[in-house]
Amino acid sequence: MIFELDNRLAFPDPHLGEPDGLFAVGGDLSAERLLLAYSNGIFPWYSFRREDILWFCPMERFVIFPDKIKISHSMRSLMNHHTFQYSVNKDFSAVINGCATVNDRNKMDGAWLGPDIIEAYTRLHELGFATSIETWHGDKLAGGLYGVSIGHCFFGESMFSLEPNASKAALIFLSLLMNQNGGLMIDCQFETEHLKSMGGEKIDYEQYMNIVKTE
Repeated sequence: MIFELDNRLAFPDPHLGEPDGLFAVGGDLSAERLLLAYSNGIFPWYSFRREDILWFCPMERFVIFPDKIKISHSMRSLMNHHTFQYSVNKDFSAVINGCATVNDRNKMDGAWLGPDIIEAYTRLHELGFATSIETWHGDKLAGGLYGVSIGHCFFGESMFSLEPNASKAALIFLSLLMNQNGGLMIDCQFETEHLKSMGGEKIDYEQYMNIVKTE
């Protein structure tokens, strides 16, 4: 079942959604609604060439536990040789715009990371809830990722590379940083072979929400 949202700051029960996790359309991308969404395992997908915001909450979640991330021999060598340098929130704008435009993503049919999403997540960043990880090669931005940070969890949104392995290195750096600071889970949203090779695994929604609500 797919529900249509109105102006009320609320979501229906996501257990009633479609098998792919889609359960609601409409609403807005206000900071308040986005924070309510992520706190309940819900995330938006919004094709900026269409009008409706789609809200997803899959009952099977694909996540990486920071203490279980798999680092390949080649990536471990790259990290040990300090090929890249890393920063947190040094240039959120460059990262989110890089995620939007790398390889002409913004020109593809169904492209979702358009002006409205960029504005909404930049607002979350200004409020302290959206975080970017930058990967640098010297003084050049080589890649990075961004997502929403709530409690002990990081809800990944997108990543990009201008140099080979730059986004993968950013994810490893994020995992190591979370391990050092009590982070519990990185939500990957959708399964990919790339993330699976780095330790991504599936858990059910109830286990997922128990982690999200851990104080």
